[in-house]
Amino acid sequence: MITYEYPLVERIRTMLRLEDLFDRAAFFLDRGDPLEHHVALLTLFEILDVVGRADLKSDLLQELDRQRAVLGAYRGNPEIDQDALAQVLADIDRAHAALLGMTGKIGQYLRENDWLMVIKQRTSIPGGACEFDLPSYHYWLHRPGEARRHDLEGWIRPLYPIRDAAAIVLKLLRESGKAAAVVAQGGAFQQMLGGRAAQMVRIRVAGDLDFTPEISANKYMLNVRFMTMRDGRPRPAEADVGFELTFCTL
Repeated sequence: MITYEYPLVERIRTMLRLEDLFDRAAFFLDRGDPLEHHVALLTLFEILDVVGRADLKSDLLQELDRQRAVLGAYRGNPEIDQDALAQVLADIDRAHAALLGMTGKIGQYLRENDWLMVIKQRTSIPGGACEFDLPSYHYWLHRPGEARRHDLEGWIRPLYPIRDAAAIVLKLLRESGKAAAVVAQGGAFQQMLGGRAAQMVRIRVAGDLDFTPEISANKYMLNVRFMTMRDGRPRPAEADVGFELTFCTL
């Protein structure tokens, strides 16, 4: 099954972007080739741009506080696995404390690194990171892989409290929904939301089906239109498409 997630509120959209970027950075950081570490550094620059949102930290703190209060009410409930509940609450406490420990503007230590900011500026230009543009960066890429990895880890590690807090919120959000099997008649599906305060829609489609969903939604209506590739371009599907639909709300 292939899962497609569509955020319905901006803060969830930001968290999904960060999740994708941190996963990509981790993948390329663990490799040893200079080109792979180049991609890891470019991804770090993308993370820096996303975390520059002024209210990101406060949004995460508020959401962790809210989830701690909601889940804390289940302590002693015989229908709840108390060990699992205690683990989730401990994870929330750790993430909350780590976020509070981040002082100043998020990522400011990177913005104050003139060398990195020159690279960031040059890499925004197509082909702008050639050795004749950035000889010092060319030298860094030719250092031993472990030395580059050490530098990259030092630059990205202070941002991990953001990564970990967003991961907890997204995990709880994904687990909040219940999947329902539905069918898009002639490739199109529409459902009234009736004011349902969903924060994310998840759609799962069998991987062997040649259909991808295009999703649009607001607080009143969800629209899904499945597309299929024909002649090298996406076209509206005409067949009925079965899929799983989940509304996620914290």
